Amino acid sequence: MTIILFVSNSKTLPAFTGVIAGILVATYITLESPLSGMSMNPARTLGSAALSHTWKAWWIYFTAPPIGMLAAGELYLRLRGARGILCAKLHHQNDKRCIFHCGFRERSAPVQEASAASRPELSRVECSTGVQHSENCQGIS
Repeated sequence: MTIILFVSNSKTLPAFTGVIAGILVATYITLESPLSGMSMNPARTLGSAALSHTWKAWWIYFTAPPIGMLAAGELYLRLRGARGILCAKLHHQNDKRCIFHCGFRERSAPVQEASAASRPELSRVECSTGVQHSENCQGIS
């Protein structure tokens, strides 16, 4: 989860998040499964335990993943801070709008000095309805 957070919130790698997630899953299956018998699907774990009537340490499969993901999220937040979280959308490199209004393109673009001429003018209606990003609405009342 930590790796996925770093990749998906980087400026250059978000388009590869799916590929990297796939590589991680393949690595876990190849290396970890033979050692511990790990399961990455709680439904599969529950089904196997129910059919075999073997409930040995089944609880770990339901508690460890959420705890691990929450710990990874907290670690990422502490290392990068809230401003390091770009967006929940994984693929911004297309012509579709971002429903989160995150400003990903603006933040991931090379830093340029913003001038009044380069800032789009916004109407009071756009700012009051929240259609545009709040930082673009400063000074409009």
